[in-house]
Amino acid sequence: MTISHLPAGPTDDVVPYEPWDGEEEALAAAAAAGRLAAAWIRSLPRAPAPGPVGAWHAGELPDAIETATASLDPQECDRMDPDGVMVDGTGGIDEETRSTLAAVPCAVQDALWLTPDQQIRLVAVASLALGAVRLLAEDPGTAITTGELTRMWALLDHAIG
Repeated sequence: MTISHLPAGPTDDVVPYEPWDGEEEALAAAAAAGRLAAAWIRSLPRAPAPGPVGAWHAGELPDAIETATASLDPQECDRMDPDGVMVDGTGGIDEETRSTLAAVPCAVQDALWLTPDQQIRLVAVASLALGAVRLLAEDPGTAITTGELTRMWALLDHAIG
């Protein structure tokens, strides 16, 4: 038996991207929420002595929050490649940003200068940012049009409040 793969077809067969109703507003709200969360993280007490966790907390983490929320892209959703293989969408963020946010629950325990309340709020902020990325990658239309992303930002606002 011979298997032959058919070509994907001419590029003019590709349907142009049509933004979802409310997409522009939803993405603007995401970026604004990320800026607020990053500002909150930067306002937290600094490490009493220089070290890797202190540097991460003061720079890399708030930058990753801002990058993730400002980079959300509904076009980067789960999809099938031309060979019919499922490809996980990125939601618009790169692997380095994803990795930084995913490390928060492990790294925050070494931020001993922060109170437990501040530590758990950091975990919540990072989890909400990653959750929004995954939500957008899995089903951008529902995330945008039903207000699911808006609810994520309300939770994020509560976490930093």
